Amino acid sequence: MTRVFSGVKPTGHLTLGNYLGAMRQWATVDQHRAESLFCIVDLHALTVDHDPARVRRLSRQAATLLLAAGLDPELCTVFVQSHVDEHARLSYVLECVATDGEMRRMIQYKEKAARERARGGSVRLSLLTYPVLMAADILAYGADEVPVGDDQAQHVELTRDLAERFNQRYGYTFVVPRATLPKVGARVMNLQDPLSKMGKSDDSGPGIVYLLDEPDVLRKKVMRAVTDSGREVVYDREARPGLANLLEILASCTGGNPSELSGVYESYGALKKDTAEAVVEVLRPVQERHKELCADPGYVEGVLRDGAERARAMARPTVDAAYRAIGLLPATSDPVAVDTGAVDGVALNAAR
Repeated sequence: MTRVFSGVKPTGHLTLGNYLGAMRQWATVDQHRAESLFCIVDLHALTVDHDPARVRRLSRQAATLLLAAGLDPELCTVFVQSHVDEHARLSYVLECVATDGEMRRMIQYKEKAARERARGGSVRLSLLTYPVLMAADILAYGADEVPVGDDQAQHVELTRDLAERFNQRYGYTFVVPRATLPKVGARVMNLQDPLSKMGKSDDSGPGIVYLLDEPDVLRKKVMRAVTDSGREVVYDREARPGLANLLEILASCTGGNPSELSGVYESYGALKKDTAEAVVEVLRPVQERHKELCADPGYVEGVLRDGAERARAMARPTVDAAYRAIGLLPATSDPVAVDTGAVDGVALNAAR
């Protein structure tokens, strides 16, 4: 069976972009067609200045919202990254395969580092190396597919490069994954700045639709969305990014086509009103289920505990094989502590 891995970073409250671009597909498609793992990647949240208590709180909230969005622990594995040591173990090994130049070419690092330098500051080393940790997240599980937004596709390409390089140098150990992108709504944009992604780490307020916003707040944010000059409702991402964003959100919520929907409306106001109601309705069941899960925190804790145990059991053989392949001496307590070289990785992935 195809294996899928993806995750969410607890650096802010989850948004409509997270739901339409990823979470909904995980729940309605991926967990039913593949052996799927969905992870709260809390180690990635440490790459920037953060409040430890807030990271813990947002990690729990993210896990609860993943379940509220429809992830079923009977069908998939939901867990927290830091609960499975294999992520950090494999990350260092892959750092020994990656190059400094590759890390510094990562778009997100270049952008964030430039902003910090402009303010007279600097970034943490972990911001430079975290794409390798992301690669470890994926490769530890032998994932075939990684559902991501288009802004993360570069990181999946790095993962592919590292897997291929490791396999060539040390023997076949890792499955080489591929990125999969949703057809519509892959990148929901900020309602106040349609040229920027609707990011959960951005607390700019009115341009960000959070999954737990009250219905009246949702409506107000959509109705105040920035549009473009002109009066005709047309779908043109380059020339009319504000309208295109609204049409794509409406299409994602209703299952329509942005180009076709543009021909339905004669005014911006009517488009905004229908988009606002569509957003309210698509998030209503998520918010209702979230309230139910918050009333039973023991259930969420149990899901994360069981998920970590399953994830650990899946990741450990591959990570152990990578350690042996790259030349590390197995611990004497390891029942397979023999110099088996690359054969381990072949056997492991062939068995899967």
